[in-house]
Amino acid sequence: MRKKISIRVDGKLWERFKRYAAVRGVKASSLLEELMKEELGDYLYEALDELAGLESHEPDFEPAEPKGAASSMVGEMRSERERRLLGR
Repeated sequence: MRKKISIRVDGKLWERFKRYAAVRGVKASSLLEELMKEELGDYLYEALDELAGLESHEPDFEPAEPKGAASSMVGEMRSERERRLLGR
């Protein structure tokens, strides 16, 4: 559901923002909405970090070394997927 709002911003800044949006081929309201989503996304990650008490969400594992011929296995998987997609 979309909501119409009113905000107060510097007039010259708003005109620059509208021109910038037009050059990018989007409406100013769409660009503003995207910027708001990006900002809130950053806030969400910060809030989750604070709640979880974790400094990083990176997985902690050692990469596995492939055993055997990995390229032939990938080729077989691709062929199998192709057969399934084509109904063979």
